[in-house]
Amino acid sequence: MTAPADWRPGASPQALRARAALLARAREFFAARAVLEVDTPLVVNAPVSDVHIASARVTLEPPAGPLFLHTSPEYAMKRLLAAGSGDIYQICHVVRGNERGRLHNPEFTLIEWYRLGATLEALMDEVEALVRLLLGPAGGARAGERLSYREAFVRELGLDPFAATEAQLRAAAQRRGWQGETGVSRDELLEFLMGFGVGPRLGRGALTFITGYPASQAALAELDPRDARAALRFELYCDGVELANGFKELRAPAEQRERFERDNEERRRVGLPVWPVDERLLAALAAGLPDCAGVALGFDRTLMLALGAAHIDAVLPFPTARA
Repeated sequence: MTAPADWRPGASPQALRARAALLARAREFFAARAVLEVDTPLVVNAPVSDVHIASARVTLEPPAGPLFLHTSPEYAMKRLLAAGSGDIYQICHVVRGNERGRLHNPEFTLIEWYRLGATLEALMDEVEALVRLLLGPAGGARAGERLSYREAFVRELGLDPFAATEAQLRAAAQRRGWQGETGVSRDELLEFLMGFGVGPRLGRGALTFITGYPASQAALAELDPRDARAALRFELYCDGVELANGFKELRAPAEQRERFERDNEERRRVGLPVWPVDERLLAALAAGLPDCAGVALGFDRTLMLALGAAHIDAVLPFPTARA
């Protein structure tokens, strides 16, 4: 038998040491703030309904019904919050299908945390503090910048995402390589423009937070009581790379169920698998999720920026293709 040529790790010994150091630094950051570290299951009974996230299905013996690898620890962590855990964080591997590229590996590491009673502004302050700590010298000289979703579109594309017609959005997308069908949703066009027209230009020499995403992209976030068109959600960009996604967490079970059902309607429309919603999460919301804000930070991408790596493989012990 010929020995495989790709047995070596993706990350160098220096990158592995840097990875360990940044993980330790992150844990020290939360310990200093009295945030409890938790560890929730990798294998879960209910996948996410998000149309843009593919959950990996697994089979265990004996058969135990449909099981999945989690794409985020969010649902389980919210159940802990509803049960009285207090402020919590987790550093864990997650798995998402259909993701491979310079910034994507199907299995990657998230740092996810929840702060009781926190505003989005306070959580963004904390995210910025952690990211600057993890980036080290690569983060120290960067400016801090906060823009609304609308301001980012106007600045980078000269287009108001809330007022533009679908024809205007489609024309802007086509100028940037869009080749999709004419029957796509408004959200698909906005997400394409964010991914290929706006996002890559954000965070150049800065840590740029984008707030006020469209209400249709709220996911598990509350809507903005001051502007029904927008969600209380932010993302963080650095050198054109999306690093973090945060919410003022929705606590209304009926509204969350409606959003899950709308997701499943869209999944049916585009021919994706449809699974029952996570009734345990909805039961936790009904029992009483405390007022909180939460965020997920991509650890591998942050490490890439800290080391100046051009590809995610350079900071992973073994990318999935060689695992």
